[in-house]
Amino acid sequence: MKYRDYYATLGVEPTATADEIRKAYRRLARQYHPDVSKEEGAEERFKEVSEAYDTLSDKEKRDAYDQLGRHRPGEDFQPSPEWDSRFWQEGVVEDIDLADLLRQIGLHHAARHQAAAGQGAASRRGQDYEIATSLSLEDAARGKDIAVEFSVPELGADGRVQRHAKTARIRVPKGVSDGERLRVPGKGGPGVGGGKPGDLYLDIRLERHPLFQVAGHDLYLELPIAPWEAVLGARVELPSLEGPLTVTVPPGARSGQKLRLAGKGLPRRTEGAGDLYGVLQIVTPTVLSEKEKDLFRELASTSTFDPRAHLLGDSNHG
Repeated sequence: MKYRDYYATLGVEPTATADEIRKAYRRLARQYHPDVSKEEGAEERFKEVSEAYDTLSDKEKRDAYDQLGRHRPGEDFQPSPEWDSRFWQEGVVEDIDLADLLRQIGLHHAARHQAAAGQGAASRRGQDYEIATSLSLEDAARGKDIAVEFSVPELGADGRVQRHAKTARIRVPKGVSDGERLRVPGKGGPGVGGGKPGDLYLDIRLERHPLFQVAGHDLYLELPIAPWEAVLGARVELPSLEGPLTVTVPPGARSGQKLRLAGKGLPRRTEGAGDLYGVLQIVTPTVLSEKEKDLFRELASTSTFDPRAHLLGDSNHG
Protein backbone atom coordinates (compact mmCIF):
# COMPACT_ATOMS: atom_id res chain seq x y z
CA MET A 1 0.00 0.00 0.00
CA LYS A 2 1.06 3.61 -0.47
CA TYR A 3 1.94 5.81 2.48
CA ARG A 4 0.12 9.08 3.11
CA ASP A 5 1.50 11.68 5.47
CA TYR A 6 -1.64 12.80 7.24
CA TYR A 7 0.22 15.19 9.52
CA ALA A 8 1.75 17.00 6.54
CA THR A 9 -1.66 17.09 4.85
CA LEU A 10 -3.08 19.03 7.80
CA GLY A 11 0.11 21.04 8.29
CA VAL A 12 0.67 19.94 11.90
CA GLU A 13 3.46 18.17 13.77
CA PRO A 14 3.14 14.50 14.83
CA THR A 15 3.03 15.79 18.40
CA ALA A 16 -0.01 17.97 17.71
CA THR A 17 -2.83 17.90 20.23
CA ALA A 18 -6.38 16.89 19.31
CA ASP A 19 -7.40 20.55 19.50
CA GLU A 20 -4.58 21.62 17.16
CA ILE A 21 -5.59 18.91 14.68
CA ARG A 22 -9.22 20.00 14.79
CA LYS A 23 -8.34 23.67 14.25
CA ALA A 24 -6.06 22.79 11.31
CA TYR A 25 -8.82 20.73 9.73
CA ARG A 26 -11.41 23.47 10.13
CA ARG A 27 -9.11 26.04 8.54
CA LEU A 28 -8.22 23.84 5.55
CA ALA A 29 -11.75 22.55 5.09
CA ARG A 30 -13.04 26.10 4.81
CA GLN A 31 -10.24 26.97 2.39
CA TYR A 32 -10.76 24.04 0.03
CA HIS A 33 -14.49 23.37 0.37
CA PRO A 34 -15.67 22.76 -3.24
CA ASP A 35 -18.74 24.96 -2.74
CA VAL A 36 -16.52 27.92 -1.89
CA SER A 37 -13.00 27.53 -3.26
CA LYS A 38 -12.14 28.47 -6.84
CA GLU A 39 -8.64 27.05 -6.59
CA GLU A 40 -7.64 24.37 -9.07
CA GLY A 41 -7.75 20.93 -7.46
CA ALA A 42 -9.69 22.20 -4.43
CA GLU A 43 -12.12 19.26 -4.39
CA GLU A 44 -9.32 16.68 -4.35
CA ARG A 45 -7.46 18.65 -1.67
CA PHE A 46 -10.64 18.79 0.40
CA LYS A 47 -10.94 14.99 0.21
CA GLU A 48 -7.32 14.57 1.32
CA VAL A 49 -7.83 16.90 4.27
CA SER A 50 -11.02 15.05 5.29
CA GLU A 51 -9.28 11.66 5.06
CA ALA A 52 -6.38 12.87 7.20
CA TYR A 53 -8.74 14.25 9.83
CA ASP A 54 -10.80 11.05 9.85
CA THR A 55 -7.69 9.16 10.99
CA LEU A 56 -5.99 11.67 13.27
CA SER A 57 -9.15 12.67 15.12
CA ASP A 58 -9.75 9.06 16.23
CA LYS A 59 -7.45 7.96 19.07
CA GLU A 60 -7.30 4.29 18.09
CA LYS A 61 -6.77 4.90 14.39
CA ARG A 62 -4.16 7.57 15.11
CA ASP A 63 -2.28 5.18 17.38
CA ALA A 64 -2.27 2.49 14.67
CA TYR A 65 -1.17 5.04 12.06
CA ASP A 66 1.67 6.36 14.24
CA GLN A 67 2.97 2.82 14.80
CA LEU A 68 3.36 2.35 11.03
CA GLY A 69 6.39 4.65 11.17
CA ARG A 70 7.23 7.55 8.89
CA HIS A 71 7.71 7.08 5.14
CA ARG A 72 7.88 9.29 2.08
CA PRO A 73 4.45 10.30 0.76
CA GLY A 74 3.43 7.87 -1.99
CA GLU A 75 6.06 5.29 -0.99
CA ASP A 76 4.99 1.64 -1.15
CA PHE A 77 5.35 -0.05 2.24
CA GLN A 78 4.05 -2.93 4.34
CA PRO A 79 3.37 -2.94 8.07
CA SER A 80 5.83 -4.88 10.19
CA PRO A 81 4.89 -8.25 11.74
CA GLU A 82 4.87 -6.55 15.15
CA TRP A 83 2.33 -4.05 13.87
CA ASP A 84 0.17 -6.85 12.42
CA SER A 85 0.16 -8.72 15.69
CA ARG A 86 -0.89 -5.64 17.64
CA PHE A 87 -3.42 -3.96 15.36
CA TRP A 88 -4.46 -6.20 12.50
CA GLN A 89 -4.41 -10.01 12.80
CA GLU A 90 -6.67 -10.26 9.77
CA GLY A 91 -4.31 -11.65 7.14
CA VAL A 92 -2.57 -9.91 4.24
CA VAL A 93 -2.94 -6.17 3.66
CA GLU A 94 -1.27 -5.81 0.24
CA ASP A 95 -4.49 -5.03 -1.61
CA ILE A 96 -6.09 -2.68 0.88
CA ASP A 97 -5.99 1.09 0.84
CA LEU A 98 -4.35 2.78 3.84
CA ALA A 99 -7.46 4.81 4.72
CA ASP A 100 -9.69 1.71 4.46
CA LEU A 101 -7.24 -0.27 6.58
CA LEU A 102 -7.38 2.29 9.37
CA ARG A 103 -11.17 2.53 9.19
CA GLN A 104 -11.43 -1.25 9.38
CA ILE A 105 -9.14 -1.34 12.42
CA GLY A 106 -11.49 1.04 14.23
CA LEU A 107 -14.53 -1.08 13.43
CA HIS A 108 -12.82 -4.36 14.33
CA HIS A 109 -11.70 -2.87 17.62
CA ALA A 110 -15.31 -2.06 18.45
CA ALA A 111 -16.44 -5.55 17.46
CA ARG A 112 -13.72 -7.21 19.57
CA HIS A 113 -14.63 -5.01 22.53
CA GLN A 114 -18.23 -6.11 22.26
CA ALA A 115 -17.34 -9.78 21.93
CA ALA A 116 -15.00 -9.68 24.92
CA ALA A 117 -17.74 -8.28 27.14
CA GLY A 118 -20.38 -10.74 25.94
CA GLN A 119 -22.94 -10.44 23.17
CA GLY A 120 -25.32 -7.61 23.87
CA ALA A 121 -23.59 -6.64 27.09
CA ALA A 122 -21.22 -4.06 25.59
CA SER A 123 -22.01 -1.07 23.48
CA ARG A 124 -19.99 1.68 21.94
CA ARG A 125 -20.96 5.15 20.88
CA GLY A 126 -20.75 5.90 17.17
CA GLN A 127 -18.01 8.01 15.64
CA ASP A 128 -18.30 11.80 15.47
CA TYR A 129 -17.94 13.42 12.06
CA GLU A 130 -16.91 16.96 11.21
CA ILE A 131 -17.92 18.42 7.86
CA ALA A 132 -17.44 21.87 6.34
CA THR A 133 -20.54 23.37 4.78
CA SER A 134 -21.14 26.70 3.09
CA LEU A 135 -24.11 29.05 3.40
CA SER A 136 -25.08 32.26 1.71
CA LEU A 137 -25.25 35.34 3.91
CA GLU A 138 -29.01 35.48 3.39
CA ASP A 139 -29.45 31.85 4.50
CA ALA A 140 -27.33 32.51 7.59
CA ALA A 141 -29.57 35.46 8.44
CA ARG A 142 -32.84 33.53 8.03
CA GLY A 143 -31.79 29.96 8.90
CA LYS A 144 -32.11 27.07 6.45
CA ASP A 145 -32.87 23.37 6.18
CA ILE A 146 -29.93 21.63 4.50
CA ALA A 147 -29.00 18.06 3.54
CA VAL A 148 -25.42 16.96 4.29
CA GLU A 149 -24.03 13.86 2.60
CA PHE A 150 -21.05 11.87 3.85
CA SER A 151 -19.87 8.26 3.88
CA VAL A 152 -19.90 6.05 6.96
CA PRO A 153 -17.71 2.91 7.13
CA GLU A 154 -19.46 -0.25 8.37
CA LEU A 155 -18.41 -3.88 8.66
CA GLY A 156 -19.86 -6.11 5.98
CA ALA A 157 -20.81 -9.78 6.37
CA ASP A 158 -17.31 -10.74 5.23
CA GLY A 159 -15.71 -8.69 7.97
CA ARG A 160 -14.42 -6.09 5.55
CA VAL A 161 -15.14 -2.37 5.58
CA GLN A 162 -17.94 -1.18 3.36
CA ARG A 163 -18.73 2.48 2.84
CA HIS A 164 -22.35 3.54 3.03
CA ALA A 165 -23.62 6.93 1.97
CA LYS A 166 -25.51 8.78 4.67
CA THR A 167 -27.65 11.89 4.36
CA ALA A 168 -28.36 14.02 7.41
CA ARG A 169 -31.11 16.63 7.20
CA ILE A 170 -30.34 19.54 9.48
CA ARG A 171 -31.96 22.81 10.42
CA VAL A 172 -29.25 25.47 10.55
CA PRO A 173 -30.55 28.17 12.91
CA LYS A 174 -30.52 31.82 11.98
CA GLY A 175 -27.57 33.90 13.06
CA VAL A 176 -24.74 31.42 12.52
CA SER A 177 -21.45 33.17 11.81
CA ASP A 178 -18.47 32.43 9.61
CA GLY A 179 -16.17 29.88 11.28
CA GLU A 180 -18.78 28.71 13.79
CA ARG A 181 -18.76 25.00 14.73
CA LEU A 182 -22.33 23.73 14.98
CA ARG A 183 -22.98 20.49 16.89
CA VAL A 184 -25.84 18.27 15.70
CA PRO A 185 -26.40 15.48 18.26
CA GLY A 186 -27.02 11.94 17.01
CA LYS A 187 -26.34 12.61 13.32
CA GLY A 188 -22.88 11.01 13.18
CA GLY A 189 -21.85 7.38 12.73
CA PRO A 190 -24.00 4.51 14.05
CA GLY A 191 -23.27 2.99 17.43
CA VAL A 192 -22.02 -0.55 17.98
CA GLY A 193 -23.91 -3.09 20.08
CA GLY A 194 -26.82 -0.78 20.69
CA GLY A 195 -24.63 2.20 21.45
CA LYS A 196 -25.81 5.72 20.75
CA PRO A 197 -24.93 7.31 17.40
CA GLY A 198 -22.15 9.85 17.28
CA ASP A 199 -22.56 13.55 16.67
CA LEU A 200 -22.11 15.57 13.51
CA TYR A 201 -20.22 18.85 13.62
CA LEU A 202 -20.74 21.44 10.90
CA ASP A 203 -17.99 23.97 10.26
CA ILE A 204 -19.91 26.95 8.90
CA ARG A 205 -18.37 28.86 6.00
CA LEU A 206 -20.19 31.93 4.68
CA GLU A 207 -19.96 32.36 0.92
CA ARG A 208 -18.51 35.56 -0.46
CA HIS A 209 -21.20 38.19 -0.95
CA PRO A 210 -21.16 40.59 -3.90
CA LEU A 211 -21.96 43.60 -1.69
CA PHE A 212 -21.28 42.91 1.98
CA GLN A 213 -18.10 42.08 3.85
CA VAL A 214 -18.67 40.13 7.07
CA ALA A 215 -16.88 40.66 10.39
CA GLY A 216 -18.57 38.50 13.02
CA HIS A 217 -22.16 39.73 12.93
CA ASP A 218 -21.28 43.18 11.55
CA LEU A 219 -21.60 43.93 7.85
CA TYR A 220 -19.60 46.45 5.82
CA LEU A 221 -20.75 47.94 2.52
CA GLU A 222 -18.91 50.31 0.21
CA LEU A 223 -21.34 53.21 -0.32
CA PRO A 224 -20.56 55.39 -3.35
CA ILE A 225 -21.54 59.07 -3.15
CA ALA A 226 -21.11 61.98 -5.57
CA PRO A 227 -18.75 64.88 -4.74
CA TRP A 228 -21.63 67.30 -4.21
CA GLU A 229 -23.33 64.81 -1.83
CA ALA A 230 -20.11 64.68 0.17
CA VAL A 231 -19.87 68.49 0.33
CA LEU A 232 -23.54 69.41 0.89
CA GLY A 233 -24.79 66.26 2.62
CA ALA A 234 -27.57 64.04 1.32
CA ARG A 235 -30.10 61.32 2.08
CA VAL A 236 -29.15 58.17 0.16
CA GLU A 237 -30.43 54.61 -0.03
CA LEU A 238 -28.33 51.54 0.63
CA PRO A 239 -29.15 47.82 0.62
CA SER A 240 -29.42 45.67 3.75
CA LEU A 241 -30.49 42.12 4.59
CA GLU A 242 -33.92 43.56 5.40
CA GLY A 243 -34.25 45.54 2.17
CA PRO A 244 -33.37 49.14 1.17
CA LEU A 245 -32.64 51.60 3.98
CA THR A 246 -32.07 55.37 3.99
CA VAL A 247 -29.06 56.96 5.66
CA THR A 248 -27.99 60.58 6.12
CA VAL A 249 -24.63 61.63 4.68
CA PRO A 250 -23.45 64.63 6.75
CA PRO A 251 -22.08 67.75 5.00
CA GLY A 252 -18.32 67.61 4.54
CA ALA A 253 -18.24 63.79 4.47
CA ARG A 254 -14.89 62.13 3.76
CA SER A 255 -14.01 59.11 1.69
CA GLY A 256 -13.59 56.13 4.04
CA GLN A 257 -15.92 57.59 6.66
CA LYS A 258 -18.24 54.97 8.20
CA LEU A 259 -21.96 55.50 8.69
CA ARG A 260 -23.35 53.08 11.30
CA LEU A 261 -26.83 51.60 11.18
CA ALA A 262 -27.26 49.89 14.55
CA GLY A 263 -28.87 46.43 14.56
CA LYS A 264 -29.03 46.13 10.77
CA GLY A 265 -26.27 43.56 10.37
CA LEU A 266 -26.36 39.77 10.63
CA PRO A 267 -28.86 38.54 13.26
CA ARG A 268 -27.47 36.83 16.34
CA ARG A 269 -28.51 33.35 17.49
CA THR A 270 -30.39 34.56 20.58
CA GLU A 271 -31.55 38.14 20.08
CA GLY A 272 -30.49 41.33 18.39
CA ALA A 273 -28.15 41.71 15.44
CA GLY A 274 -24.81 43.16 14.50
CA ASP A 275 -24.44 46.57 12.87
CA LEU A 276 -24.33 47.61 9.24
CA TYR A 277 -21.63 50.09 8.23
CA GLY A 278 -21.77 52.10 5.03
CA VAL A 279 -18.18 52.99 4.12
CA LEU A 280 -18.29 56.17 2.03
CA GLN A 281 -16.49 56.21 -1.30
CA ILE A 282 -16.51 59.56 -3.14
CA VAL A 283 -16.90 58.81 -6.84
CA THR A 284 -16.16 61.42 -9.52
CA PRO A 285 -18.14 61.40 -12.76
CA THR A 286 -16.27 60.22 -15.84
CA VAL A 287 -18.68 61.53 -18.48
CA LEU A 288 -19.83 65.17 -18.20
CA SER A 289 -21.83 67.53 -20.36
CA GLU A 290 -20.35 70.92 -21.34
CA LYS A 291 -22.60 72.61 -18.81
CA GLU A 292 -21.32 70.32 -16.05
CA LYS A 293 -17.73 71.04 -17.08
CA ASP A 294 -18.44 74.78 -16.97
CA LEU A 295 -19.78 74.46 -13.44
CA PHE A 296 -16.64 72.64 -12.32
CA ARG A 297 -14.45 75.28 -14.02
CA GLU A 298 -16.36 78.00 -12.18
CA LEU A 299 -15.88 76.17 -8.89
CA ALA A 300 -12.16 75.74 -9.59
CA SER A 301 -11.72 79.45 -10.34
CA THR A 302 -13.61 80.70 -7.27
CA SER A 303 -12.73 78.16 -4.56
CA THR A 304 -9.80 78.84 -2.19
CA PHE A 305 -9.68 75.22 -1.02
CA ASP A 306 -6.25 73.58 -1.42
CA PRO A 307 -6.20 69.86 -0.50
CA ARG A 308 -2.38 69.82 -0.69
CA ALA A 309 -1.66 72.83 1.49
CA HIS A 310 -0.41 70.66 4.37
CA LEU A 311 2.15 69.06 2.06
CA LEU A 312 3.68 72.44 1.20
CA GLY A 313 3.65 73.88 4.71
CA ASP A 314 0.91 76.41 3.91
CA SER A 315 -1.23 77.12 6.95
CA ASN A 316 -4.10 78.39 4.75
CA HIS A 317 -6.11 75.31 3.88
CA GLY A 318 -8.96 77.29 2.38
